[in-house]
Amino acid sequence: MDRIKEKIRERVLQQVPTGVDVDEKYLADAIDRVITEIGQEQYMRFGDRKKMRREIFNSMRKLDVLQELIETDEITEIMINGPDHIFVEKEGRLYETGLTFESVERLEDIAQQIASEGNRIVNESVPILDVRLADGSRVNIVMPPIALEGPVITIRKFPKEPLTMEKLVAMGAITPEADRYLKGLVEAKYNIFISGGTGAGKTTFLNILSNYIPVSERIITIDYKVTFLYLFVKVSNILRNIEYNIDISKC
Repeated sequence: MDRIKEKIRERVLQQVPTGVDVDEKYLADAIDRVITEIGQEQYMRFGDRKKMRREIFNSMRKLDVLQELIETDEITEIMINGPDHIFVEKEGRLYETGLTFESVERLEDIAQQIASEGNRIVNESVPILDVRLADGSRVNIVMPPIALEGPVITIRKFPKEPLTMEKLVAMGAITPEADRYLKGLVEAKYNIFISGGTGAGKTTFLNILSNYIPVSERIITIDYKVTFLYLFVKVSNILRNIEYNIDISKC
């Protein structure tokens, strides 16, 4: 099937105008035409055609084998350790997907594609990058020579439907009394520290609490990765800053 897929991709590339940024529908139609042509030469099951269409489209326009993982809501984190090892986090547990990239070069192309979407670069001279996907997912990329076995990419996905304090109370993650107490602290402008391990939900909980900030307030953030208040806060007067050795005593 890999040989057939490569054959289809080569024919599609022959039908796509060189140097022209074609839209997704044009590309999808071209893939369908080629699959139909090759299907007349060689038998392919309907399920194989459907899968091949998706994989070829994702490899040419999206993020290749990562695209389906990104579109799966149950997956909260994707970890790529070189071209041959792709792991996901689902319901708090890690699983190896069995998916692979066709080569180190293809994985490097995907890293460059992700970086360019955020108007950034990542290469040997700038081998570490934090950036975001269009849906808000946080991405960390580490390239050779720091990464010894090929590019390493971690994608931390944001939920499509953000958690609210009401949902936390309904889930039993927090009591109504604690909710009211925290709401009072936020409205009274108390200092609040939120700590925890990686993936514990610090940013999520911080965003939930920030919804108790009155809309009349102005918010100034200092954040190394620009994660706080990224999606959910209703206050319109927000000033975001990235931390660069800031002396907090002078703020």
